[in-house]
Amino acid sequence: MTDTNREVLRTTFGQDAELYDQCRPSYPSQLFTDLATLAGLGRHARVLEIGCGTGQATLPLAQLGCHVVAMDLSPDMAAIGRRNLAQFPNVTVVASAFEDWQPSNGAFDAVLSATAFHWLDPDVRMIKAADLLRPGGSLGIISTHHIAGGTDAFFADAQRCYERFDPTTPPGMRLTTDDETAEEATEFERSARFGPVEFRRYEWQQTYTAHEYLNLLMTYSGHRAMAPQARSGLFACLIDLIENVYNGEITKQYRTRLAIAHKTP
Repeated sequence: MTDTNREVLRTTFGQDAELYDQCRPSYPSQLFTDLATLAGLGRHARVLEIGCGTGQATLPLAQLGCHVVAMDLSPDMAAIGRRNLAQFPNVTVVASAFEDWQPSNGAFDAVLSATAFHWLDPDVRMIKAADLLRPGGSLGIISTHHIAGGTDAFFADAQRCYERFDPTTPPGMRLTTDDETAEEATEFERSARFGPVEFRRYEWQQTYTAHEYLNLLMTYSGHRAMAPQARSGLFACLIDLIENVYNGEITKQYRTRLAIAHKTP
């Protein structure tokens, strides 16, 4: 991904923040139990969350009793995050790009980014995250992957819709069970600021009607960035498949992954 593409695509999520809030799923609860154990997060731990969206991962942190500074690039996303987290005085939501933000006080016990770290400037993200942590503090990166499983046949058929309406689609793509951990571990190591990386994985499914699935797709940057005519053709093709071939609903298989490492002294 080029710097220009990254800057353009990462701004698309705030174009319909209400839709994002309604359609984006939350994260498995066991992930936050593991995160608290691996990062040593008790009540009053100071956590910086990068790319909080509308608070899908912020809420479990708040419920743990952490003092959270949650930031998002989009003012609209941040505003909904404040609304969703209004009952938690231990959470502050900031509208800012991580690359530009400067803390007002103290180091953090943990820095967390849920499905957002890859949108940050790769020349900045690891080093700045480390600089914001206390010695021994933890950087946790959550990623969510669509893997083989669920209604597999639909996603194979849907590939033909993408090849027809989105010329950037590589031909013959198929879902696998791979979740590409090597590059992420390498980035931790290359920074020379963190100890060994630990991974935890969580698999789960969600079922969607045609309407629900298209709404979900409209929370993804690639679909929002498509030319309107091409997107309309793609969505019509997908609706036809779900309604007329797959009896009105499909199931998507997810794997959510937590990568976590401690800052070295």
